[in-house]
Amino acid sequence: MSKKVLIISSSPRKGGNSDILCDAFMEGALEAKNKVEKIRIADLKIGYCTGCYACQKTGKCVIKDDAQAVIAKMLKADVIVLASPVYFFSVCAQLKALIDRTVAIYPKLTNKTFYYIMTMAETDRKTFKTSTAPLKGFLDCYEGSKVAGKILADGVYEKGAVKGTKFVAKAKALGKSVK
Repeated sequence: MSKKVLIISSSPRKGGNSDILCDAFMEGALEAKNKVEKIRIADLKIGYCTGCYACQKTGKCVIKDDAQAVIAKMLKADVIVLASPVYFFSVCAQLKALIDRTVAIYPKLTNKTFYYIMTMAETDRKTFKTSTAPLKGFLDCYEGSKVAGKILADGVYEKGAVKGTKFVAKAKALGKSVK
């Protein structure tokens, strides 16, 4: 039975390293006969959460932008891939803004399978522990959610530097493992 896979690429650079790995993951997931959609949230208008908490009364965010459509897709997906370049040992602002906006559906984003794709220039892989902490915190808020795999690509800085590395093949294989 195929899965509904939603890939959320948050790289501000189209064709950036994490975006390239998203494409490889998608290729593998499609080969495994899954239904796959990739969204580049940097191409969308997604504002930051203002903390008004009106959504807790209405179930909907009062901010009128593209976040609601992305969040609706997250709710329908079986598998969600969160991809980000690492900036200052954390996820990029585009992904963090989307994560914060899911407060409008809290606690409904349950029992999802997640994959992480992260890229960074740094070569000290211990840095990924700090970098994935915001994602762990996000999943800790949604019951039954689990991480099924990660691509943590280090030593890639310039746009496209990930091409030809072992990480591309790993991303495709990870996508192919989605069943």
